[in-house]
Amino acid sequence: MDKTANKDEEEMGSTVCQADSFRYTPIGIVRSPFTDTAGMPIQPAGAKGVRGTIALRPDLTAGLADLKGFSHIILIYAFHRSKGYSLEVTPFLDTARHGVFATRAPKRPNAIGISIVRLISVEENVLIIENVDLLDGTPLLDIKPYVPAFDAFSDAKAGWLDQTAGNAGSVRADERFR
Repeated sequence: MDKTANKDEEEMGSTVCQADSFRYTPIGIVRSPFTDTAGMPIQPAGAKGVRGTIALRPDLTAGLADLKGFSHIILIYAFHRSKGYSLEVTPFLDTARHGVFATRAPKRPNAIGISIVRLISVEENVLIIENVDLLDGTPLLDIKPYVPAFDAFSDAKAGWLDQTAGNAGSVRADERFR
């Protein structure tokens, strides 16, 4: 093992990387029509036209300056109803088990999710969004602008999802990740 690997192991055991050392305060709450995980879309592709809102904390409103010029935003949020995790899961888009880091399953060691949604408007501290695949009341951790030049890769491969990703628009969540 090289010195870099040893250093990485040492850092992973330090207080910097212990699970309880990271604390996040939500910047807002996502409101959507989905009050139960069962039956909701599993990706924004399956939530075409579904509108929702983000109520940003009023003290953070100034951070929304210039966001109106973006058509899409990246939402980083907590899977707040997810309890526990499995390192191997059977995702919604397959019948085979996969490592959790090769999926977007909500039961993860750090229950953090991402969604790219369409930004319709910004009105003071409220964002109107579309293609919402989040549960009502989801705590929002961050917002980032979607920038095609940074975030889209024409040569990207999706591993096992190359065969099934096209089905995300029609597949709905079930009870497996409660």
